[in-house]
Amino acid sequence: MKRIIITLCCMALGLVSCTSAKPAATVKAVLPTRIASATPPPAPFPTQTSVPAILPPTATAILPSATTEPSMATTVSSSATTEPGLTPLPAEPQRIEFASEDGAMLVGMYYPAAVNPSPMVVLMHWARGDKNDWIYVGMAAWLQNRGWEIPPAPGTMPFDTPFPFTPLPADLSFSVFLFDFRSFGESAPSNLPFSQLGPLWEADARAAYAKARTLPGVDSDHVVGIGASIGADAVVDACGEGCLGALSLGPGSYLNVPYQEAVSKVDEAGKPVWCVGAEDDAAAAQACRSASGEHYQSQVYAAGGHAMSLFRAENDLQPALDSLIGEFLKLVFDLTP
Repeated sequence: MKRIIITLCCMALGLVSCTSAKPAATVKAVLPTRIASATPPPAPFPTQTSVPAILPPTATAILPSATTEPSMATTVSSSATTEPGLTPLPAEPQRIEFASEDGAMLVGMYYPAAVNPSPMVVLMHWARGDKNDWIYVGMAAWLQNRGWEIPPAPGTMPFDTPFPFTPLPADLSFSVFLFDFRSFGESAPSNLPFSQLGPLWEADARAAYAKARTLPGVDSDHVVGIGASIGADAVVDACGEGCLGALSLGPGSYLNVPYQEAVSKVDEAGKPVWCVGAEDDAAAAQACRSASGEHYQSQVYAAGGHAMSLFRAENDLQPALDSLIGEFLKLVFDLTP
């Protein structure tokens, strides 16, 4: 039987732990560059709101918060796509070109984990930026955890660059895949207005999930999605084969699929969906409250802004946003103390 034993020493999170070996292959590194994005969509996409320095949150449903107890070893068994203990890929991110379901060309970046095979986290961006926002906020480097330098963001961003993520243990590492939806960043343009792109963005998300499962060093049966705004809907709408669950940051049924219907479909398949929003993002607060299910959880803060704006340290969100992400990953990858 093929299996992975992944050991996690959790400083502030309970995640997936793994051991690594020496690389045997050379992969050409492609450094991320900022690409001009499409103009942010008109209404009903929310506009940026200012946030007070200290924002006491209130939750509609309490998600597990990170523990301050001493770290404990955690293991998870998985059905790997390759033999456990294979040589990991080099740490440098790789530029990936792939086709959406209708043939439209999309561009992504793959951050290989320090172990092979490893669980995969697919990150889907919001409508006010592109895939690079996950790089600038520090999410990609935080999850990969291989010492990759976070590049400075060009200009002012509506989130911290980088966000002060709680450092992960040195031996903890995930594979990470982020990409541009069509009409954003390096991906193919579209002549359609944003209001008509929802079904095509969902197709892009399905293609991204499928591509992520085929990347070298990835356990194809252990893939999750985390998304913001349009990506928050896409990670749920497209969560099919191989996808174990999704976490939404500021959804709003932006892909023309009612959020509660998308959640119900995933929940009926026995997969967890977590929704995170804020009261000053009315669409997200409504979406989070509209959904329900046996495996569903939601967190609505008193304030914090829309989607990526939640990654502002001055929000002082409690439970902390990175703690929620960690608890979600702990649940979805079926970790056992």
